[in-house]
Amino acid sequence: MKIETKYLGDTEITDSKIIQFSSGLPGFIDETKFVLLDLPDNTAFQILQSVDTPSIAFIVTNPYLFYQNYTIDLDDGIIANLQIENDKDVVVLVIVTVKDPFNTSTINLKAPIIINSQTKRGKQYILNMDDYPSKAAIAPSTSSAGKGE
Repeated sequence: MKIETKYLGDTEITDSKIIQFSSGLPGFIDETKFVLLDLPDNTAFQILQSVDTPSIAFIVTNPYLFYQNYTIDLDDGIIANLQIENDKDVVVLVIVTVKDPFNTSTINLKAPIIINSQTKRGKQYILNMDDYPSKAAIAPSTSSAGKGE
């Protein structure tokens, strides 16, 4: 199937790559089908693209590339909702707010996106703790590489 994307123009995807967000994303509750697209020549970042609305796309990344000590505990509800049976099936991503210059960009550690790579079910999980900010530096200093800022 061919979809129109925000950053890559028309792109061919397969149905098996579509991730279902049964409740949409906060602020985009009607957007329930997304696909992860690779950014050309950049392995650290991907695009979480709406299948139905070309203008809705988010730059995402693996938070562990920047914050190795980042930890979250999934509650039983999200584990059941995403049908998670094995830790290895869990993909954790965070949304990047891209700024110019790029090293001033931030990532949202407060609301990671959790995806079951096997069932292709996803949910943005808003953490009920204040350990992580919604605007964490993308280039953390060594003093803030753990929990907190």
